[in-house]
Amino acid sequence: MTLWHKTLAAVPGAALALLCAAVAPAQAQAPSSTFDKIKSSGKVVLGVRETSPPMAYALGANDKYVGYHVELCERVLKDIAPAAKLEYMAITAQSTMPLVSNGTVDIGCGPTTNNLARQQQVAFAVTSYVSEVRMAVRSDSDLKSISQLGGRTVAASTGTTAVQLLRKQERVVGSPIKTVLGKDHHESFMLLESGRVDAFVLDDNILAGVIANSKDPGAYRIVGEPLGAEPIALLFRKDDPAFKAAVDGSIKRLMQSGEMEKLYTKWFVEPIPPKNVSLNLPLGATLRQLFANPNDKPLESYQQP
Repeated sequence: MTLWHKTLAAVPGAALALLCAAVAPAQAQAPSSTFDKIKSSGKVVLGVRETSPPMAYALGANDKYVGYHVELCERVLKDIAPAAKLEYMAITAQSTMPLVSNGTVDIGCGPTTNNLARQQQVAFAVTSYVSEVRMAVRSDSDLKSISQLGGRTVAASTGTTAVQLLRKQERVVGSPIKTVLGKDHHESFMLLESGRVDAFVLDDNILAGVIANSKDPGAYRIVGEPLGAEPIALLFRKDDPAFKAAVDGSIKRLMQSGEMEKLYTKWFVEPIPPKNVSLNLPLGATLRQLFANPNDKPLESYQQP
């Protein structure tokens, strides 16, 4: 008989139940919720992008992070976890899923598309932006339509849904599209800037932000019909309904009060740093409808049957 079993034998029934209840948590701890993690650490870790204006980007030498989704994250967290310190962690399109799903990042504030495949790894808040995937070209380019991409060289950022959309388009046009992957949007744009590619395919809002902050914004334009419309949302760990309910509730209150539209206008219509250039992307009908009737439907519900 082990010492543990001898101890149990000597303990009265009621006390035994208490002892086992006290020992059980130490033997099998359930994963803590995001709120428990925040309370224990005193901080919230925000996953932010460095090169995705106007959604999320680094500003200046001190890596101050700004943008539509960064400010939305900040407002939500000050609402639902007002005592917590906000800590920022730079992430990429490729690292977002693993860092959020394993709890390293508490909330992802980049421009991440909500789709069914990603829902296997993370949970998404209600949609806060709907983007159209289009292409940026140099102003002297002959490219005007997605249908002209056959046989051309195109830049896309690793980990973005633009990569899959280009593969689909390749089948539509019936000829190869050479896709060159940049590690982030800055590197992808440099491929276009240097003339190594004919076009750069990405969400229209991010393309507009990258162009506005380039050395010569007038040298580029966004052209062609959309490859697709995509719901963009904040994201966090799966299987944490309390945290999702709190985030969703906070965003819905911003939508209902009109503050969400003001936030949108600040980043998509008014001049934004660092060059104080406007993106001139007024609030569209689809997103206005979502502000009135919020939902967290994935990309697949936006696609034509």
